[in-house]
Amino acid sequence: MTDADNSPHHLDTAPRLLPDEVHRAVGPGTALLRLETTGSRQSLLDGAWWPRSRDVEREIPPLIAALTEYLGPVTRVGLDASAWNDIPVRLIVDDRVVHLDSFPVGDDTVLITRGDNDHFSLMVVPPATTPEAARTAMARAVQADNVTQAAEILLAAC
Repeated sequence: MTDADNSPHHLDTAPRLLPDEVHRAVGPGTALLRLETTGSRQSLLDGAWWPRSRDVEREIPPLIAALTEYLGPVTRVGLDASAWNDIPVRLIVDDRVVHLDSFPVGDDTVLITRGDNDHFSLMVVPPATTPEAARTAMARAVQADNVTQAAEILLAAC
């Protein structure tokens, strides 16, 4: 690689699509993340998640365990009450209490909280979505310059 390949201009023009091997690996139960912990986030979403079902007690613990590897301890998860079955107020994940908040917002997202003010918003791809539509939606959600709401991304992809 030359110095020209590392120039900011070259990096800005690089494709913003996920590599083919990532697309093939995306299946139900997958989370794709573009984690940005600065205060100047420019996109609406930090990632996307494709759960296998709407069962909170089955789906949330593996997501939290995976996120904890990258973020550290997760303290809260905000869920759309209209999209999930029987949301408890807390779960124990890896011997830690994770509080669950639910609101009837219909925004197709999950809000992950680490610490007091560090929030990560993940688009939730409905479990019954076809693989191609899910891959398309998830790829768009993790683009660094995405300013489209989760519901619009899902509507366009499905």
